[in-house]
Amino acid sequence: MHQQKAALAGAAHPELVSGVVQLRPEDAMMRGWRAQQKSRGLKDETIDPRERLVRRFLEFANDYPWQWTPAHMDEWSASLVGEKHLAPSTIRSYQGDIRLFSEFLIDARYGWGPACEEAFGTHPVAIAHEWNTLPHLQDYEGDPEARPFTREELQRFLDYADDQVDRAVKSKRKGALAAYRDATLFKVVYGWGLRRTETSKLDVVDFGRNPKAPQFGRYGTLNVRYGKAKKGQPPRRRNVLSVMDWAVEAVADYVENVRPRFGFSDHPALWITERGGRLQPGSINDRFEAYRDALKLPKDLVPHSIRHSYVTHLTEDGVDRCFIQQQVGHDCDSSTAIYTHVSDDFMNTALSKALAPAFAGV
Repeated sequence: MHQQKAALAGAAHPELVSGVVQLRPEDAMMRGWRAQQKSRGLKDETIDPRERLVRRFLEFANDYPWQWTPAHMDEWSASLVGEKHLAPSTIRSYQGDIRLFSEFLIDARYGWGPACEEAFGTHPVAIAHEWNTLPHLQDYEGDPEARPFTREELQRFLDYADDQVDRAVKSKRKGALAAYRDATLFKVVYGWGLRRTETSKLDVVDFGRNPKAPQFGRYGTLNVRYGKAKKGQPPRRRNVLSVMDWAVEAVADYVENVRPRFGFSDHPALWITERGGRLQPGSINDRFEAYRDALKLPKDLVPHSIRHSYVTHLTEDGVDRCFIQQQVGHDCDSSTAIYTHVSDDFMNTALSKALAPAFAGV
C-alpha cells in the first residue's frame, strides 16, 4: 500500500517542478523559506524584514543564491562596515539573517541542492562562517555613553515636569491635562522600571492588588502585557510589584482625578490624548527631549535612562538583585548588571562592608 509523504514546509519539490524552468527561481526559494519560518510560528513582522534583507543581499551580490560564495559575504560585510558604518550589533544581526537563509537552502531535508543541480548545474553552499562573520564577544554593545540619571538629575527632571502642570494651570492655557498626564507617565516609568513602548501600551486595568502590600490598594502590582519580545516571539508578560509609595500616589491621583477629565471614559488606555487616542512612544520621546533640553541635561540621557535609574537606585538601596531582575523582566543577571551604574559613594560603602571581616581584630 503506497503512503503519500507530507510535504515539508519550504521544500523544493512543491516549487521547482521537474522539467519546468522557473522564471524567478529565487522567488520560489524565498517562498519556501517563508513557509519554513511560518511553520515555526514566526510572525510576519519578523519574517518580512529578513526577506527584505536577503533581497538586498541578492541585489548586492548580483548573482543567484545557488551561485553565492563566501566571497560575496566578505564583500557585503566590508561594505556594511566601510560604507554604511553600521554598528557591530546591526552587522551581526544582518549576517545572521543571511546565514539562516543560506542554511535553509543547503539543508538536505528541503531538497534545494538537488533541485538546483538538476536545473542549473550547481547548488547552494554555506557562505557565512566563523571567519567571515562577527563573533558575539560580549553581552552589551550599546552606546558606552548611555547611563542612568543621577538621583539629583532625576529629581530635577520630575520637578520640572510638575512645574509645567502648574504653569499651564496658572496661565489657563490649553495643555494642562496633557502636562499632568506626562508628568505622571515619567513617574510611572521610574516607579515600575518600564520601557517606553511598555509604558505607552498600558491600560488602566493593568494595575491590580497585591495581598502582601495592601497599603497600595488597587495599585499594588502592574501587569506589563507588552514586554520586550524575543526575536520572532510574541510580547512577554510580567507582573511588576509596586515598591515606591509616592509613585503609587501619583498614578492613583491621575487615574481617579485627572484622566476622567479627558472625557473618554470608554477608552482602555492609561495614557490618552486630548483627541481620544492612545499616546504613542514617539510622543513620549518628544516630551522627554523637550524637558531634558530645557534643563540642559546631557543628551546621552534618553527615556530608557529612567529605566536604568530604577535598577541602579534599587541596587544602591540594597534591594535583592534577583528581585530587581524579575521586576525588569531580564532572563539573566548579566543583563541587569549592564543596567547598574552605582554611585561612588555606594561603591565605597559596599567595599568597606566587604573588607570589614578581613580586617576584624587588626
